[in-house]
Amino acid sequence: MASLSFIIHVLGATMLLLYAVRMVRTGIERAFGASFRSLFGRTRGALSAGLTGLGLAMALQSATGVALLVAGFAAGGLLAFPAGFAVVLGADLGSALLVLILSHPLDWLVPALLAVGAGVFVKTERRGLRQAGRIVLGVAFILISLQFLREAMAPIQSSGLMPALARYLEADPVTAFLAGAALAFVLHSSLAAILMCVALVATGALPVLAGAALTLGANLGGALIPVRLGRGLPPAGRRISLAVLALRGIGAVAALGLVSLPPVLAWLAAWGEGQALIVAHVAFNAALALFAPLGGRIAPLAERLLPDRPEAAPETLAVRRSALDDSLLDRPKLAIVCLRREVLRMLELTREMFEPAMEIFSADDAARARALIAEDRQIDRALDGLRSYVARIDAESLAPEDRERLRDLADYAIAIESAADVIATRLLPRAVRKSRDNLRFSSEGAVELVRLHRRALASLSLASNVLVSEDLEAARLLLEEKTEVARMERQSRRRHLARLAAGLASFETSDLHLETVRALKDFNSLIAAVAYPPLYRGGQLLETRLIGSLGAAAG
Repeated sequence: MASLSFIIHVLGATMLLLYAVRMVRTGIERAFGASFRSLFGRTRGALSAGLTGLGLAMALQSATGVALLVAGFAAGGLLAFPAGFAVVLGADLGSALLVLILSHPLDWLVPALLAVGAGVFVKTERRGLRQAGRIVLGVAFILISLQFLREAMAPIQSSGLMPALARYLEADPVTAFLAGAALAFVLHSSLAAILMCVALVATGALPVLAGAALTLGANLGGALIPVRLGRGLPPAGRRISLAVLALRGIGAVAALGLVSLPPVLAWLAAWGEGQALIVAHVAFNAALALFAPLGGRIAPLAERLLPDRPEAAPETLAVRRSALDDSLLDRPKLAIVCLRREVLRMLELTREMFEPAMEIFSADDAARARALIAEDRQIDRALDGLRSYVARIDAESLAPEDRERLRDLADYAIAIESAADVIATRLLPRAVRKSRDNLRFSSEGAVELVRLHRRALASLSLASNVLVSEDLEAARLLLEEKTEVARMERQSRRRHLARLAAGLASFETSDLHLETVRALKDFNSLIAAVAYPPLYRGGQLLETRLIGSLGAAAG
């Protein structure tokens, strides 16, 4: 019975710890959205990149999250290998410093964090403040889960099970190392795994050597997570994660041999049981961070080991070929899969038109703008083919939920075509006009347009994820981004009018600026439409925003 109670308590504390770490991360992602992505564009050199990764990891409470962001940017050609390599190593060091902070006994702070976090989250409707409350609550839950873990260890220490396990792990550090790697991989959080190890050693449940071996293994397991999650990315997106895994693997094995030496073990033990692990963890990650400047030398080796796939000729690229298969019309469920792939293709074609928009504005490249406007015909043809395909599917043979998905896909295809029209008829023609009339935005106005474009581009990526996975968390984030873009558009209009009144902006570009910000906002709204169906089905969206019925309002 004692063993069962121990397992339940440890499992509950572990799940609460995982939930709390995720709660903090999603709170920060919702509060700042695409703002984190802009940080990668400002990295200059290994030191700047490493500090960027360190700050992001401490903010997101997830070095894995930073590694996946880096992999995505590298896959898109937006981040070079040396900078990405330094960012990930900096993120690992930031995660280690976070362990140092969270492992201190801060139980006295928990009531204050709960009161402030819950009060802010419940009492305010402002997006930023609500997410700040969510973050504070998440930190409180992390501290509570660690306290639960320490309390769960107290009864088991008096039994024969834990001391026997501790002696076995101390006698066999290799097994402890592998167990730590497996623990971090299964939990999908090296931060949670290492905090658990620190709690076990701090209570005396595990000796320092076994805890150090577990911690080094957790470092290796944490590096395996982004490799697994990013396995579908192009080679450029996977090289950084694999290089970091190789470095951490070699370093962890070397460090395991080092901590097994009596002088090093005695030095660690002198720090105290809990602090010894933290010192070892921070020192290990600090040592690996010193390799950040070597990213430029490692890059050629990584490219040889994982070369780029040969590019297909433009006419054979998958994004240029329709995904609709007439042979599947007699199997409606498979035809819906084809439809989803075709809608995703339309979304990628729209991205090709939208992504260089601000670059064209700044470079006054009217010829390129006209070439991209002509691309709108491809999306028109894709929508015509998709509507014809939908009309030929035997919808009556489908289950009600599949018929609903069929309608949702057709509706979203129309929204994508409308978004492409916004680019072709409202956004890019204004770039042509700006170039023709030799107009110039004010520096503040240009920055506002770039920020709006960047947020809309991030929404486009998020919309692709929602379309494929129908993930409710991603759908909620997409709608919150839609609200944020609308707020930025209103703010840009007000600032522009203030600049006009102060003589800091010209009347010649006033219409151009206002029409462009409106086009960006409308484009983003159309792209975000994919979030509504999964949220309706998940019961997370009301049919109307009206507070009450008409009769109640009249009363």
